[in-house]
Amino acid sequence: MRLFKANQNHSQQTLLDSTQWMNPKIREKLDKSWAPIFYEQVFSNIDEKPFAVLYGTTGNPNFPINILLSLEYIKHMKSCSDLELLDDFYFDYLVNYAVGIRTLGEMNLAARTLYYFRERVYQYCLDNPGQDDLLFGQFLKLLRNFAEKAGISLQEQRTDTTLFMSNIKKAGRMSLAYDVLVKAVKAIPREKLTDSLAKALEPDFKTDVLYRAKAQEGDSKLALLLNLCDEALSILKSQRDASDEVRIVERFLAEQSAADAGSGKLIPKPKQEISPTSLQSAYDEDATFRRKGHVSQSGYVLEISETCDENNAFQLITDYTVKPNNTSDVEILQGRLNKIKENTGCTDMYVDGGFHSEDVHQAAKANEIDIHLTNMSGTEPTKKLPVTEFDIDETTNVINKCLEDISPPVPE
Repeated sequence: MRLFKANQNHSQQTLLDSTQWMNPKIREKLDKSWAPIFYEQVFSNIDEKPFAVLYGTTGNPNFPINILLSLEYIKHMKSCSDLELLDDFYFDYLVNYAVGIRTLGEMNLAARTLYYFRERVYQYCLDNPGQDDLLFGQFLKLLRNFAEKAGISLQEQRTDTTLFMSNIKKAGRMSLAYDVLVKAVKAIPREKLTDSLAKALEPDFKTDVLYRAKAQEGDSKLALLLNLCDEALSILKSQRDASDEVRIVERFLAEQSAADAGSGKLIPKPKQEISPTSLQSAYDEDATFRRKGHVSQSGYVLEISETCDENNAFQLITDYTVKPNNTSDVEILQGRLNKIKENTGCTDMYVDGGFHSEDVHQAAKANEIDIHLTNMSGTEPTKKLPVTEFDIDETTNVINKCLEDISPPVPE
């Protein structure tokens, strides 16, 4: 376990500071780059103290939190991979300057340090539901700093949602069943595997089940996978260290299968009996299914609010939250209005027709926020002209004129 220690080294100038021997022209270019702005407005405003809960009170000091968080921001700002990010940290002076390092090659950062930090933050969120989100707290601190520096008004905002997929392979029932089976089989020691389960790990098995199956063989192939999952489950239950796999297989079988009355073997449930909240991935248990308009998707829904005052020089994102994608827009906004009010002092919220609900209006009223609905509802507009657009004689029901003020030809 690492010992938490705040990083203040960046505030102390050293004799090895590369900027001290830079050519004046190069130093001038550095001063005009993004790095000093990032250092002053982002890196220097990161509060490391809330992250102390991730570490112990003894041992070697942790790698600086403000550097790790800043690198996460830079990774997404530059849209680069972890390997590219590490190369930038080692060899790019702008990145070093942005995270408070003034001598290139001064600090070493192992890839596992990045991964362990992400794992700690994620595990803390799982273990402490309902408590302050460590990353969202930093987001709010930076938002308020940006708004104050740039004179951005946070009172007028707009909110919308979008669907997105987690980092999982989108698949049908067969490939989902295969993934669940493989995950279960890999958790079983080799010596305990039956011949049928051992074959599930062979490349030919996947090819035969997923890629060579004909349409009329779908149910039989799926039934095969379901019964192999059931066989693996029996073995897994005898192990003490396979609780995750047991939970996933049990959930999958309960949602996707039923016992045949005659043989007792598992058979696939009809598709219409599968709940939208059913398991969508063997590797992402929280992902759900949703059909929005003409789009079907397994994953999540993201709510984003941003400023929309026309007098702002630019707009800032003010709030975000992620929910299973079978959560309605109404539920999300209703649950976020108090947070948006508390964090930003919003007074006016603009949303499309999909957010219209008495519950939303009541929540807005309770938080002294005026809701403004737009004409958009998220549905594709009809291409047919409504009858009300025509001039029609009410007594004869005959069309007098169309939209272009043209009368129909009189029949001879």
